[in-house]
Amino acid sequence: MSSATPPTGTGALAKREARLAWALLAPTVISVSLVVILPLLAIIWISFKPFTLSDLRPPAPVVRESLRGSGDDLRIEYRLRNSSQEIAIEGVTLSDVLPDGVTAGEVAAPCVLDGHELFCDFGTLEGGQRERIRIPVTFDGDPDAFEDVVEGSEPRVTGSGPSVLTNLEFSLENFARVFDGSEFWGVLWVTLFYTVFGTIGALVMGLFAALLLNKSFKGQGFIRGLYLFPYVAPVIAVAFTWVTLFDPFSGSANALLVQMGLSSEPINFFGERPLALIMVTVFEIWRYFPLSFLFILARMQSIDSSMYEAADMDGASPFQKFWLLSIPQLLGILSVLFLLRFIWTFNKFDDIFLLTGGNAGTRTLTVNVYEQAFAVSNIGAGAAVAVVILMCLIAFSFVFFRFISREEGL
Repeated sequence: MSSATPPTGTGALAKREARLAWALLAPTVISVSLVVILPLLAIIWISFKPFTLSDLRPPAPVVRESLRGSGDDLRIEYRLRNSSQEIAIEGVTLSDVLPDGVTAGEVAAPCVLDGHELFCDFGTLEGGQRERIRIPVTFDGDPDAFEDVVEGSEPRVTGSGPSVLTNLEFSLENFARVFDGSEFWGVLWVTLFYTVFGTIGALVMGLFAALLLNKSFKGQGFIRGLYLFPYVAPVIAVAFTWVTLFDPFSGSANALLVQMGLSSEPINFFGERPLALIMVTVFEIWRYFPLSFLFILARMQSIDSSMYEAADMDGASPFQKFWLLSIPQLLGILSVLFLLRFIWTFNKFDDIFLLTGGNAGTRTLTVNVYEQAFAVSNIGAGAAVAVVILMCLIAFSFVFFRFISREEGL
């Protein structure tokens, strides 16, 4: 009796099914590419471009027209400049039509005046180059309206230059700036401390909360809902509450510590090293332990109770039941939560920025991205730090799926 073999998938029907499957997947693939892949590729591209916020606009010629002098010394001035200090603009021309009633004198090169039509060909305008054109004029109309008539005409300029964002010139200057000196390694250490202890603390606290609420009792639903408050509350509201609560001058926590004699003077919880880093980590644990609590509690309630009944008959202690029965059943969900919380905490920005602004030794890599890109206006350096964050998370994910997930059968 011959055994059944799977189809090879080379027939006309299989090819038609494959084309249909790709057609159905195409909207999803395109959506993911537009939402995730393209912005990611754009950040990687920008990280190799040493440019600032002002370089986002391509270089262009800028012209300003004005009326100068008085009496018989009236003249129209055109001031032309290159908007970029480094990049040259090619094919720069200026053209304008003088209004009726204006009589112009001689025009210097590279300009030509044909009747009332002015045309200037500057060719290439180097970075930071400025040009000034003076045309002596007389006006036959109302002298009071002369300036409005002259400046009412809009001169036209042409010329284009390569954009630093789209050209094919790449540099490692941004990465050299990121890794230069000891600042980056200090920021990386702060990020790892905040991420590792914040992740582990949220898991441990979530596990402890799940153990407390794994039994049925009166008011259980209310307590569970209360546990979710830190996670569902707006981050700006809870961050402001923490800053106010631990304020060194008017905070309730400092007043309580001083009155109880535990501290001789107020403590600046969010303004002193290393206390500020510890406080933002504690805030991270407090705010995000409810997520771990929900997943762990759901997994606990799905464990077969007959194992615990058999353990009770064998005389196992509560700690033995927890360590030998509960923990092995929870390792899978704990490992998944560790992966997710590590990635989310490593990318966390708003909590630290609202609590300390990255001061007092709490600057993480994400805060550094903001400071480089917007505070210093160095978009390229900010993108380079973002790429470093991506590489760190890729390395962590590789280690996790290569070693940890295999142990848990993920």
